[in-house]
Amino acid sequence: MQPPELSIVVPTFNEALNVGPLVERISAAMIDIDWEVIFVDDDSPDGTADAVRALAQSNRRVRCVQRLGRRGLSSACIEGMLASSAPFLAVMDADLQHDERLLPQMLDLLRADEADLAIGSRYVEGGSSGNFPDDRVAISRMATRLALAATRVNVADPMSGFFMLKAPLFRACVRDLSATGFKILLDLLASAPNDIRVRELPYRFGERNAGSSKLDTKAAWDYLALLLDKTVGRYIPTRFIVFSAVGALGVGVHMAVLALLFKTGTTTFAWGQGWATLTAMTFNFALNNAVTYRDRKLRGLAWLRGWASFVLACSVGAIANIGIAEFLFEQNVELWALSALAGIVISAVWNYAVTAIYTWHAA
Repeated sequence: MQPPELSIVVPTFNEALNVGPLVERISAAMIDIDWEVIFVDDDSPDGTADAVRALAQSNRRVRCVQRLGRRGLSSACIEGMLASSAPFLAVMDADLQHDERLLPQMLDLLRADEADLAIGSRYVEGGSSGNFPDDRVAISRMATRLALAATRVNVADPMSGFFMLKAPLFRACVRDLSATGFKILLDLLASAPNDIRVRELPYRFGERNAGSSKLDTKAAWDYLALLLDKTVGRYIPTRFIVFSAVGALGVGVHMAVLALLFKTGTTTFAWGQGWATLTAMTFNFALNNAVTYRDRKLRGLAWLRGWASFVLACSVGAIANIGIAEFLFEQNVELWALSALAGIVISAVWNYAVTAIYTWHAA
């Protein structure tokens, strides 16, 4: 058996019923082509990885990469492509919605050096979103318009999950990829050189064979995080932006709790301020744990330890905030607003840096 000319990377989660039909379809389409398919499975509870390994026993073209303790479509695609030595790399879904018959056409373009990246597109002439409901089509169109602001390449369907590229292009971009969310093509386009040559080939988006769509609020959040990273993330860390937004919400929680305790005469201002501060810190910790550091989410006793370290770090930050603001205020009373802002910014940077290391340190 010749080394594969093309590696097809298929990220999976709960797709056990689809791997067999997908391999059959690819086999029928890839006549006289040396190919392999690499399923990258995020430890699916339905036994997808076992289904792939069982299939690999009778088909040497099938490979399985099973990831433990990690989730994410983009990062799965990256790991799958890094595991390949083939000169050409493709990405497609496992749900049979992508037309595998387009793969030979994509490969011909790349072989002939007519493109560096070939995209299966729903939005060029001849392409279609299939039987997508109108609301899903509208959401997809809106997401596409937002994506164009983050990319360096003007394409009709930057949200496509079906594409093929030359391996050297991937390796040139890989260290700049965010690996965030589920739109790896958008990540590649935003990280690729400006002179990249792209061709879009039309296809009709098919019906899902089995399983369920992964599009949910988590996917929407991951998409927004990717857009942030590819637009302002090169100047300000995306996590810091989200961390600061959570902090702003915490100010509202603080004021609401203080008003409830003090204005109703439940307690003195000092005690009300103390309880409001602790409540706001707990709110900030919980929301940051769920959103900002969702990939390092703390649970059980680790949650309690993390909360304690977060409160301690933010208490030091609060003291620094007051001290710095007071010092600057004494230098120029008229700049009191700027003094307060400087204290807030320095406190926010301290809180972010310290909690990233001691609260949500990478495992």
